[in-house]
Amino acid sequence: MGGIEFLKGHGTQNDFVLLPDPDGRLELTEARVAALCDRRRGLGADGVLRIVRSAALGMESEGEWFMDYRNADGSIAEMCGNGVRVFVRHLVDSGLVSEREFVIGTRAGDRPVRMHADGSVTVQMGPAAITGTSVTVVAGKPFSGVAVNVGNPHLVSVVDDDVDVLDLRDQPDFDSDVFPDGVNLEFINLLGDDALKMRVHERGVGETRSCGTGTVAAVAAALHLAGTDAGEATVDIPGGRVVVEIRRGGSTLTGPAEIVARGELDESWWAGLG
Repeated sequence: MGGIEFLKGHGTQNDFVLLPDPDGRLELTEARVAALCDRRRGLGADGVLRIVRSAALGMESEGEWFMDYRNADGSIAEMCGNGVRVFVRHLVDSGLVSEREFVIGTRAGDRPVRMHADGSVTVQMGPAAITGTSVTVVAGKPFSGVAVNVGNPHLVSVVDDDVDVLDLRDQPDFDSDVFPDGVNLEFINLLGDDALKMRVHERGVGETRSCGTGTVAAVAAALHLAGTDAGEATVDIPGGRVVVEIRRGGSTLTGPAEIVARGELDESWWAGLG
């Protein structure tokens, strides 16, 4: 066909278009990313993962490969926990890396990863830092929350009613003085000492079926509210289940990663969006 290679994948139904671009030759504009992610005029996705060598972008990293992540609206994001897992799955399946444990670069820093025999991936997510409190408003109802930084900003609110009843179709209000670059908003039900249920409205995307950094933030916030800073929990999201471990100075996220399709973008379509 003679086009631009792409893959489609997801981690707990948080879905991505992957663009293999080892030497950083693609001009990845906001318009192109937004069109790719549009579910009517493009392929449809929650974000785009460009697979590029760290050196090609001039990024300082111990890892050869850098995950250049863009939100569905075309904006650049620091990190995506579900995206990392899909990124890793492609690197291993395609033979771009031969090991099962290695390091990849992200804008939130290097992330050590491990791919398991069943296709699931564990990501060292770095520290989940509690940074304060704030309030979000959903359909006129305020919810207090714990602010957490996992390389990107989050606000986690514990909800008494089932999170399934929340209307997250529109962007909830938040304090732009506290979050000048926007924020990922998690709403959780505590199901026990080591389990919780979550929905999320992602910055630059809207509600998604899952958010990897959001699950880490949710567990960190729940532990903080319980008076501790270490523990492990399962997190049920609309797209499936992941396991999060929080420890002093670090955290891990383990969950599935799937590659579902591959093909080529039409070069004239791509050029028309330049």
